[in-house]
Amino acid sequence: MLNLNIPGAAPLELEHLVLDYNGTLALDGDIIDGVEWRLQALSETFSIHLITADTFDTVVDAWSSLPCRVSIVPPSEQHLAKRDYVRELGAARVVAVGNGRNDALMLEEAALGIAVIQGEGAAREAVLAADVIVPDIIAALDLLANPLRLTATLRT
Repeated sequence: MLNLNIPGAAPLELEHLVLDYNGTLALDGDIIDGVEWRLQALSETFSIHLITADTFDTVVDAWSSLPCRVSIVPPSEQHLAKRDYVRELGAARVVAVGNGRNDALMLEEAALGIAVIQGEGAAREAVLAADVIVPDIIAALDLLANPLRLTATLRT
């Protein structure tokens, strides 16, 4: 669990890390370099969840060796499925990371939403729903590994 005490905001007790897959952890279905070992390290702090439509049909094989739960959502109404997943975990205890229009509700619902831009870009809706916007997944994961960076970004 990650406890964040950000000046000017209510304390956060974050237990779950929910991540979109394609466009966030992977580009064109391939895991972005540096993601795996960072998630391995963060698994000591968070329960890690990958939520995806698995567009490239690669996620189950790619993540079988990592300590995370993979959830495949149906192709229709992914935005609602992702939001509902965060709600079921208890949104007040969730960090969500994504980049797509179908991630916007998930980012908004989570106690902490992080939008990533990287190679696929980020949908306007995702950027507007996020609490923090970063250039790539490495920066997002490093924020969680170094929470004083989040404090500096989010304090009022």
